[in-house]
Amino acid sequence: MREAVRRDGPVESRYRAPGRLHGLELEDPGFHHSVLSDFRDRLAEGDRADRLLGLALTRIRRAGLLKGPGKQRADSTYVLSAARELTRLELVSEAVRAVLEYMARDTPELLDELVTAEWAERYGRQVCLCSQPSHPVARLEQVGADGRELLGRLFARFSGGAVPAQAEVFRRVLVQHFLRDGRGRFRPRTERDGQPPSRVRITSPYETEARWTRRGDTRWTGYLAHVTETCDDKRVNVITDVATVVSSADGQALPGIHARLRRLRLLPGQHLVDGGYTSVAGMDAAARLHRVTLIGPLPPSTTPQHRAKDGFGRENFVIDFDRREVTCPNGQVSGNWRDLPVAEPTSQSLKGKRPVADTRTSWTRQARL
Repeated sequence: MREAVRRDGPVESRYRAPGRLHGLELEDPGFHHSVLSDFRDRLAEGDRADRLLGLALTRIRRAGLLKGPGKQRADSTYVLSAARELTRLELVSEAVRAVLEYMARDTPELLDELVTAEWAERYGRQVCLCSQPSHPVARLEQVGADGRELLGRLFARFSGGAVPAQAEVFRRVLVQHFLRDGRGRFRPRTERDGQPPSRVRITSPYETEARWTRRGDTRWTGYLAHVTETCDDKRVNVITDVATVVSSADGQALPGIHARLRRLRLLPGQHLVDGGYTSVAGMDAAARLHRVTLIGPLPPSTTPQHRAKDGFGRENFVIDFDRREVTCPNGQVSGNWRDLPVAEPTSQSLKGKRPVADTRTSWTRQARL
């Protein structure tokens, strides 16, 4: 595109030229497809995208399209990772290969007497195995042994300074998939040893922030994109915040969303969300820190009583925050209220002591608040 501009003159003059489509001759091949991806990559550097959105919102507010702390809504959707899905053996093998590629480029002397013909066969090209590779356990043990020796050389080389980023990623992959047992053996982890949770488990040595996530019947490896927009009646809907984050609970993204909207002076009066964003602690923090009313369904109860459909759950109790009272299903009122620090939505965040009278009829079945 830059060459076309230099060749044909200013863009605006080309748009007015007769016999041209969008400023280009009809037989012009156009610009190379990589121009747009290069622009996207430059825009993704640092906080350029956020600064561009902030500038656009400032001008939209000056134009009168954003007025007052009205209503906004937020939702999320999944974003797939650019890396292919790897099996456990492929992941560890590819992590070894990534470190070897780094060492061959920056510290080739460390590969002397280490890389043999067997190493070249195992890690000489991209690791792509069939669905049922032969001897997977033995091959995983071999890769683990190779990786341990390789990592030892790297950490000995950089003992007095910062370890390269690729070596640190490889160390985390080894920790997540191998351990030293009570007999001193370095071996792969089993189900009995415990596996790292998906929120911290690395799925690719090249895209270390991508996470495997499951929501209902949807499973993916990648990220979550949270989009917030205005939704006032008889007004134009304007996107006010976009954030692509590591896949996790939606509620964990709310503090960042509210902080960014506060910096732009675009905090809503009411924030409409689905059940993935709501919690007692989240609603309290939004109201207390930002004066935002978080509106959405609370997650369903997971107490043993609710699952067994026997006994009282917290939804059977009436909590009066103004009077600081809790009323049980049989009408008994607890007058002894105590406040606990609100930090996390635990079962002990709010608790009222049971009334002394009529305990046998009203409180014989335990209820967890």
